[in-house]
Amino acid sequence: MTSEQLAAEFAEHRQVLIGAAYRVVGSVSDAEDVVQEAWLRWSAIDHQTIEGIRDPRAYLIRITTRLALNKLREQKARRESYVGPWLPEPLAVDDDDPAAAVELADSVSMAMLVVLETLSPLERATFVLREVFELPYDEIADTLGRSESAVRQLAHRAREHVHARQPRHRVDKARHDELTMRFMQAAGSGDFDEVVALLAPDAVLISDGGGKKRAALRPIQGAEKIARWLFAVLADNPGFEIRMATLNDERAYVAYFDDQPDTVTFMTSTDGRITQLYLIRNPDKLGHLT
Repeated sequence: MTSEQLAAEFAEHRQVLIGAAYRVVGSVSDAEDVVQEAWLRWSAIDHQTIEGIRDPRAYLIRITTRLALNKLREQKARRESYVGPWLPEPLAVDDDDPAAAVELADSVSMAMLVVLETLSPLERATFVLREVFELPYDEIADTLGRSESAVRQLAHRAREHVHARQPRHRVDKARHDELTMRFMQAAGSGDFDEVVALLAPDAVLISDGGGKKRAALRPIQGAEKIARWLFAVLADNPGFEIRMATLNDERAYVAYFDDQPDTVTFMTSTDGRITQLYLIRNPDKLGHLT
């Protein structure tokens, strides 16, 4: 295989590999670093002598996930010293390649990523390889350096953990988008009572400023507490422009200040009320959205 053929083969799967790495590390920049390392490994392989690359896509996903697992362990020190809650970076999907975009976007909602954050690194990698890419257990075992029985246990625990934290009922996307739009309009117009009414009584807001932007150091629970905090932030930052965007394969609201992204908001809902709000304000996580 020529170097041009190797590059073409890798490019064909690059978006999928970004998605695999992102689901493990939760960071766009780290995912891109991982995929670059995967390319170096792929281009250095003697493809004339290596056997078993019958499925380059699966082979590359395995390399990438193993490297992402290493990157996730490297993140540990950064996570431990992080100021306040840590949320994944928002992911913008390239619309120029619809097929790859669908595969990249699947199962990367902010709520799902937050759940994945609660798994151990091995559980998370196993979940991605098994539930997202449907790799067989023996290949996952080889990738992670574990026995097949151990991987089956990891997959079972991860699956049970994720399912226990997912909404019991599927939410209609159109109704969810209409609800979140009403919420943003109420917030923008200063209608405190309407904001409270659209929130579930036990709603939770998690904000990530990374110590660089105003954010709550702990999750805020309760409709009125959330509303008071939101209006305080809005009062400190007049002149926001709110734009809708599709990030992580879902509706997101991006607040721009001086034409720069300042805050990305994701919401989940159940039974006609907003139950969770995720606000990413750390500028280091928003630079790629400009």
